[in-house]
Amino acid sequence: MNYYRVGGCVRDHLLGLAVNDIDWVVTGATPAKMLAAGYKPIGRDFPVFLHPDTHEEYALARSERKSGPGYRGFEISTDPTITIEQDLLRRDLTINAIAEDEQGNVIDPYGGRKDIAARCLRHVSDAFVEDPVRVLRVARFAARFHHLGFNIADETRELIRQIGESGELETLVAERVWSELSRALDENDPAVFFTSLRDCSVLSRLFPEIDLLFGVPQNAKYHPEIDTGVHVMMALQASAALEHDNETRFAVLMHDLGKASTPVDVLPSHHGHEARGMKPVKAFCKRWRVPRAHTELALITTELHLLAHRCYELKASTLLKLFTRADSLRKPQRFAKMLEACRADVRGRGGCQNDSYPQAAYLTDLSIKLAQMDISEIRQRELSGPAMGAAIREARLQLIEREKRSAP
Repeated sequence: MNYYRVGGCVRDHLLGLAVNDIDWVVTGATPAKMLAAGYKPIGRDFPVFLHPDTHEEYALARSERKSGPGYRGFEISTDPTITIEQDLLRRDLTINAIAEDEQGNVIDPYGGRKDIAARCLRHVSDAFVEDPVRVLRVARFAARFHHLGFNIADETRELIRQIGESGELETLVAERVWSELSRALDENDPAVFFTSLRDCSVLSRLFPEIDLLFGVPQNAKYHPEIDTGVHVMMALQASAALEHDNETRFAVLMHDLGKASTPVDVLPSHHGHEARGMKPVKAFCKRWRVPRAHTELALITTELHLLAHRCYELKASTLLKLFTRADSLRKPQRFAKMLEACRADVRGRGGCQNDSYPQAAYLTDLSIKLAQMDISEIRQRELSGPAMGAAIREARLQLIEREKRSAP
C-alpha cells in the first residue's frame, strides 16, 4: 500500500499557508487490508478510515463514473489497481489535484503547481460538469483566495455558464447549497463568492433574490455607490472586516432584498423596502433550508435596520416597538448581532468604510435599562392581565422618554 497526502493540505503548503488538516489517499489497498492494519472505517458512500493513532482520514483511491442524476448518481470503484493519477483526475480544480508521497515527492499530473503560480482556478477535466455543486465550490475558492490574486480561468467560467444553461443547477440539494454558501460567508472576501457566480452568469439561477439587486439605483446622498447590489456586497465585506459571525454575515446579505421590488416610478427612493423584504427573505431561507437562528436574525434585521439607524429621532413609542419586535429584552445576544449587522450596513457605502455607529451602544444601553427596570410597584397593584401589560408598557415609555432627554 502507498500513502499520499492530497488536496487542500498539499495546495496550502505550496501556497505558504497554514495546514490544519491532512487528508490521505491510499493506493493498492482494500477495506480488509485497512481493517487489518488497525484503521477504523467511517465512510458511508465510499471507504474512508481513521488512522488508529493520528485519527487523520485515509480514503481508498477511487474512480467515479456518472450513472444517474444528482450527487449520488455515481458508480464508485475502489479497486486496488487504481492509481493516484486516476484518483486525482476526479477532483474539481487543478490546485486541488496535487498529491505528495511519504518521501515528499509531488505528484502533479494536471498542472496544479503551474496554476498556483499563475493564480488560476481551473477545472481538472470535463467530469467537472457531473456534480453541479462544484460551481459553488469554485466560487467559494475564489472568495478564499481572492486576497492572493486568484481568478477563475476563462474556460472554467465558460463551463460553469454552460452548466447553468443545462438546468443541472436545479438538481442541487438544499443542504449542499447551504453548506457551500455558509462556508463562503466565513471567508475573508465573501462578496467574491457572489460576484464570481454573477460573472459566470449563474447567480440568477442560484440566488435570484440577490442577483435582482444589481442595477437597482439608490439615492446618491445616502449611497454614493448608487447600485444596490454593490452596496450589499460592500456591506458583506464590511461584516467580514468586523469579524462578524456566520449568522450576522447572513443577515447583512439579506437585509436589503426588498429594494429589488421597489416600484420603478419611485426610484431611487426605497420607502417601505423593509416590509417588502420580509417575503423574499422567507422564501430564500425556506428554499435553502437555512437554520432557524440565521433566518430569525435575517428577518429582524430586514424589518428593523432603518429604525435602528434613525433611533435618535424616533418617538418613545417607536423605540419601544423596535425593542419589542426585536425581542431584545429576552434575546439580548441576538439583538446585539442585529445591531452589528446594522453597523455593517452603514459601513457598506462609498467612503463610509470606517464610520462609527453610536446607535449600537445607545440602543444596547437602553435595552439593558428596560430589562433591568423595577416593576415591583406595578405588581403590587394586583392588576389584571391586560391592565398589567398596559401599566408595564407605560412605565417603559416613561423610562425611554427620560433616557431620550438625557441623551447627548
